[in-house]
Amino acid sequence: MDFDFSDDQEQLRDAVRKWVDKGYTFERRRAAVAAGGFDRAAWGELAELGLTALTVPEAHDGMGQGAIDAMVVAEELGRGMVLEPIAQAFIASSVLSHYAPADVQGAWLPRVASGEALVVLAQQERKARYRLDVCDAKAAKAQSGYAVTAIKSVVLAGDKADAFIVPAQLDGQIALFLVERTASGATTQGYVTQDGSRAAEVHLVNAPATLITTDGLAALELAVDTGIAATCAEAVGVMDKTVAITVEYMTHAGHGGGVCLKLGSCTKTNRLRAVFFPRSRQVHGSGQLKIHRIQGRRQVLLAQRFAQIDFDGPAQGIERQVVAFEAEGFLDFVAQRIQAKEGVGHDAHHKRRHEARGVHQSKG
Repeated sequence: MDFDFSDDQEQLRDAVRKWVDKGYTFERRRAAVAAGGFDRAAWGELAELGLTALTVPEAHDGMGQGAIDAMVVAEELGRGMVLEPIAQAFIASSVLSHYAPADVQGAWLPRVASGEALVVLAQQERKARYRLDVCDAKAAKAQSGYAVTAIKSVVLAGDKADAFIVPAQLDGQIALFLVERTASGATTQGYVTQDGSRAAEVHLVNAPATLITTDGLAALELAVDTGIAATCAEAVGVMDKTVAITVEYMTHAGHGGGVCLKLGSCTKTNRLRAVFFPRSRQVHGSGQLKIHRIQGRRQVLLAQRFAQIDFDGPAQGIERQVVAFEAEGFLDFVAQRIQAKEGVGHDAHHKRRHEARGVHQSKG
């Protein structure tokens, strides 16, 4: 099988990387964190690049692209530690296009594609402990549509979103609903998370809601699988950037009385492969080539994972263990990277300290 990226996918990667390098500097990210963890202007720029429309069907003003294209975007945004939750656009477009009635798709998918509407998944409940089939939220038929009562936690950009996708019990089974943030009975309490992004507690009390589907568990599994894949892709992007920064540091930084290390010239630098990817035992070429080849294998593995999500058909499912595996390896990776740079990165103002926080948060 050919796991090489297509020319179009490489062009997409290049466009997103250029925006990250020029338009989303670490200083801009720090300012966004200080302002609350979400920058609507940055979200608008992602929409202008066409990223919010990436997986929206063409019939609803989207680009109709697939999971691998979404992986490429998530990986490049991970390289820049972009706070704005592009994965939520992928989740919303996937769930709505597969499960929502035609009128709901027509009302919301074009707005998701344009970036006008930020629709986020509001799924987590305190007692659920990440089990998708545990849901205390209640829904009931109302005079016009439905009414939902729920408390949802750690909803990404919850107090900045335009609408929520909410699982709730309806007639003894989980259904999925769309609730607008400005609906009566809907309140949010926002906060900055461990990785600097924004989340909120969402409280709904008989909030007016639109039914997406009564097959809520299957739709929720699709949403979570999409989010897992995007999180893993972002982690690969962060690791790729970390490798580049650390190789540059260890190649050019002065050590031992000002001696400049050259890649492959000393034991410490030769051990970069083992430091960054301790689970890999294959040795090929120079230290830097080893890193890129191992990184390539991780990208292929991730592409295989991502390919299990079919944006044009029912979700096939991704093993839930992949996010824990990726997070465990990532945290070890960052810790070893800081050690290789002799502690550089522990400072709260250093760019790379923030790498581990997002994935550690996802692992939880």
